[in-house]
Amino acid sequence: MEGFVAERNRIVVHYKDGRLLKGFTHDFTPVKDIFHLTSELDADKGKIYEVFCPQLKAIFFVKTLEGDAAYKEKKKFGEVDVSTLKGIKIKVEFNDGEVLRGISLGYSKNRKGFFVIPVDPKSNNERVYVIANAVQEVKLGSAAEK
Repeated sequence: MEGFVAERNRIVVHYKDGRLLKGFTHDFTPVKDIFHLTSELDADKGKIYEVFCPQLKAIFFVKTLEGDAAYKEKKKFGEVDVSTLKGIKIKVEFNDGEVLRGISLGYSKNRKGFFVIPVDPKSNNERVYVIANAVQEVKLGSAAEK
């Protein structure tokens, strides 16, 4: 595969136990339980971690690793223009109580995980891969708006 360049995705990995890793991955795929993250944190920059998905809460695919602490992210459908959103509305409540609302193009309760595009287009999160066993409840359609 001459000329093939694997895409590097900028991610923040949230473990169920609260740990975070920030860096890049080029081998994440929803069909595998293991992928690799190259750290961008000052303390261990360049270190490669093997990440085991069943230990995770979610993988946040982000615009920047720093984010914008001053930005107040919109968390509800009523706070944004939903006319451009394509997909099914979804509300995810994680086991730790965090709530994520957005759009999903491929939610299935029978999969190990699923992608959510956050409701706020100005969010630092471009998409989130939610690990199904880290979820307490999922609501779809109009139920996701509450």
